[in-house]
Amino acid sequence: MLVLRTLADLHAACADLRRGAEPLALVPTMGALHQGHRALVRAAMASGAATVASIFVNPRQFAADEDLTRYPRDEAADLEALRAEGCALVWLPDMTTMYPHDEATTITVTGPAQHWEGAVRPGHFRGVATVCAKLFGQVRPDRAYFGEKDWQQVQVVKRMVADLLLPLRIVGIETVREADGLAMSSRNRFLSAEQRTQAPMLIAALRDVAARLAAGETTPAPLADAHAALQRQGFAVDYLALVDGETLSPLDSATPGARLIAAARLGTVRLLDNIAAA
Repeated sequence: MLVLRTLADLHAACADLRRGAEPLALVPTMGALHQGHRALVRAAMASGAATVASIFVNPRQFAADEDLTRYPRDEAADLEALRAEGCALVWLPDMTTMYPHDEATTITVTGPAQHWEGAVRPGHFRGVATVCAKLFGQVRPDRAYFGEKDWQQVQVVKRMVADLLLPLRIVGIETVREADGLAMSSRNRFLSAEQRTQAPMLIAALRDVAARLAAGETTPAPLADAHAALQRQGFAVDYLALVDGETLSPLDSATPGARLIAAARLGTVRLLDNIAAA
């Protein structure tokens, strides 16, 4: 497995991989890898692609009130995990490579980026879209793999790729969960023992709403009840909504392709989750 830190080395290595006549896949990450990330690498490799993973903690997607320095980092463990999965190449750019001091361009996405995470975390998706565009330009993959735990992010990146006519396909991979249903996340390690016991209540609330919708109920009652129940259980709920899976526009009923999405805090830890609603 190659571990590269300069653009010259990356471009040479990617050219070598392409000469093997295999498609090239990219798995963008911010490190602190868990089984969800490893599932992305496995899916990319199972497709027959030579697989590149990137590790870069992107400061542009953190709001001013979010602690960038607290984001977990463990480069040695990340590299070992990627090596164990058979990853061909790991790209580890530094800040100057990603954001030269004289750069003058950022990418703003509207559409699916406008609500939910876009409203709670202003500027977040501008940072996501910009860093993804840079990674796509650096690696030039045929496909890029993203976890569906961050459902809105996947739709935002798909929209950007479509609108800018970028020559790659975005592949979403189903959320990987703990045995009790909690969506795997790098931030789960910050949950206290008590909070870890509470955390699966978020997916339980979404599943309860989905069951009520399947039984013929319409919003807002199932959403309001789930919101209130989570608050009673100690969650600070940012949003819990029924949306169109592609546009993220709010819906009144569970039409085909609808998604239930939620973000809530337990103490300092912010949990995101989503499930199909129809």
